[in-house]
Amino acid sequence: MSMNILCLGDIIGRPGRQVIMECLPDFIKSRNVDLVVANAENSAGGSGLTPAIFDKLLAAGVNVCTMGDHTYRRREVIKLLETSSQLIRPGNFPKESIGKGWTLAKTAGGVSVAVLQVMGRVYMDPIDSPYPVIDRMLEEVPRDVLVRVVDFHAEASSEKVGMGWFLDGRVSVCFGTHTHTPTADARVLPGGTAFISDVGMTGPYASVLGRRTERVLKFFTTGMPQMFDVATGDPRMSGILATIDEKTGKAVSIQRVEVHGTEQTVAYDADDNRPGYRKGGY
Repeated sequence: MSMNILCLGDIIGRPGRQVIMECLPDFIKSRNVDLVVANAENSAGGSGLTPAIFDKLLAAGVNVCTMGDHTYRRREVIKLLETSSQLIRPGNFPKESIGKGWTLAKTAGGVSVAVLQVMGRVYMDPIDSPYPVIDRMLEEVPRDVLVRVVDFHAEASSEKVGMGWFLDGRVSVCFGTHTHTPTADARVLPGGTAFISDVGMTGPYASVLGRRTERVLKFFTTGMPQMFDVATGDPRMSGILATIDEKTGKAVSIQRVEVHGTEQTVAYDADDNRPGYRKGGY
């Protein structure tokens, strides 16, 4: 028996949420998707996650949300990180950090899937090495759970490719997030791990990494601080669909997913609470 796992890239603000709600339910049905993992660290106003948005993502069909360097951008997420089994953050955060680095999810067919996350260090904030941490977390996963999915939230493509080879044969899927730009290297590695350096973002592609083009260009050309508010044009649901052999946990295939949604005219709504602006960042 095989199963299909959909891994979606960073959900950007309201446009990203809207394309999820518009397109994900039909995609799950048409492609027989058994499990959906989505990076949600940018889903509230472009930075962070709120309980209301988390609930909407789950209602649309997401099974597990992962986070990243913007994990704690919204205070409201703290309680979710303490209580929800469907939300994880990078496991190589300091041990005092609230939340967990992996969780178990179960498909409708009763198959248990481990979902894990670590964050890279190249061009990122200082953090513990992801390699011993992912090793430790994999040891914690029950041995009878053969299907294992890793979100590697990192900047440098070299570090992402390195993590793919490090995990080859030990996890079913290793997908990269954070850079918001889909890469063309989706493949099944020799040991049976479906890998891609970055799945891209779920959000507005008529933008600079999800932010209004004119704002970012003003920053690049003048060096003056700008409000990097969320763009609205050309929303897409971006990720990969991996087919996994349930009996071995090995990947059978991987393919890029890109679904176009209906363009929105508003970047924020009440669920965002406040714009998630950050000078020079995403």
